[in-house]
Amino acid sequence: MKKKQDTLIVTAGRDPEANFGIVNPPVYHASTVLYPTLEAVKTRAQPVTYGRRGTPTTFALQDAIAELEGGYRSLLTPSGLAAVTTALLAHLKSGDHLLMTDSVYEPSRQFCDKVLTRYGIDVEYYDPRIGAGIAALIRPETKVIFTEAPGSVTFEVQDIPAIAAAAHGADALLMMDNTWASPLYFKPFEHGVDVSIQAVTKYLCGHSDVMMGAITTTEAAWNETLATHGALGVCTGPDDIYLVLRGIRTLSVRLERHMETGLKLARWLAARPEVTRVIHPALPDHPDHAIWKRDFTGASGLFSIELIPCSEAALAAFLDGLELFGMGYSWGGFESLIIPQYPAKIRTATKWNGTGQILRLHAGLEDADDLIADLEAGFERFHTA
Repeated sequence: MKKKQDTLIVTAGRDPEANFGIVNPPVYHASTVLYPTLEAVKTRAQPVTYGRRGTPTTFALQDAIAELEGGYRSLLTPSGLAAVTTALLAHLKSGDHLLMTDSVYEPSRQFCDKVLTRYGIDVEYYDPRIGAGIAALIRPETKVIFTEAPGSVTFEVQDIPAIAAAAHGADALLMMDNTWASPLYFKPFEHGVDVSIQAVTKYLCGHSDVMMGAITTTEAAWNETLATHGALGVCTGPDDIYLVLRGIRTLSVRLERHMETGLKLARWLAARPEVTRVIHPALPDHPDHAIWKRDFTGASGLFSIELIPCSEAALAAFLDGLELFGMGYSWGGFESLIIPQYPAKIRTATKWNGTGQILRLHAGLEDADDLIADLEAGFERFHTA
């Protein structure tokens, strides 16, 4: 039977009959794997060949992610950034041209600028809101167009179907960082994506205790991705995989709460005099709200605000005394976070026009009214300073 999404979240990657009826896949700690015959060694015709290449624990999570995203197959990496870098290396070579969104996660930008360019790959950044206009930037040597929707920190929602049509018309691959929405709220392969990347560290894990990434591809993009993943020697530990398999089963109920709390905070912040704008794709006044509403089925708990111009002392008074919002990078766990961001420093294809401090918030699983009270007390300190 065709399963609905909430059922898939609970059942994907599980095979109790293969494990003595045990509901959860066993955690295999393995490096060496023995072969029964010389012929088996030569052909490697058994499913598990070496620990780095994966065990049944690995395969269970990879199968679950591929099924949730709607792709052909998935691979795991030690971090979200490792998923980005592995995917790019798999499909680019010297002389190729990469179109990279200007709103991309900053470490991905650093990899492009400091590694890919050293190996003769031409990296060109483009306006994330370019949509179908990206066709004008595509050259004969353009092999990959990289998208991230919404963009890190500034939350531009890219027109993925329009960019996919332009990419495929020029025989280029479309990659997407799908971490913000997760497979729950955006189905990349239904919108033309060839390679979908996630920081599993975030919502799939959900508990701030694992570093992991995932690459999911179409069948056509699979072989090059698999070969490069193997050649780079990237692999993930079985205990971390177990934690993600455990966390993924509650993805639906957790993400619904993150969305609900995030929207409540965003609407409350939009009415505050200290906030000049709230940057949340699910709010009707967001410039890309129509695209978000068309392509996404929900929102996560991550968004940004811009404060009125203020002194460093006022900003510190606001942030330093917060009790429930921790100042830390990453997001997607059960705890609420807030961190200053500086998008103007990294943009190259577009200009960031904000005049106030950008703060990125992650709405955790705490009571929303308690989170509002924490922010309200922070604004009182802000004015006092």
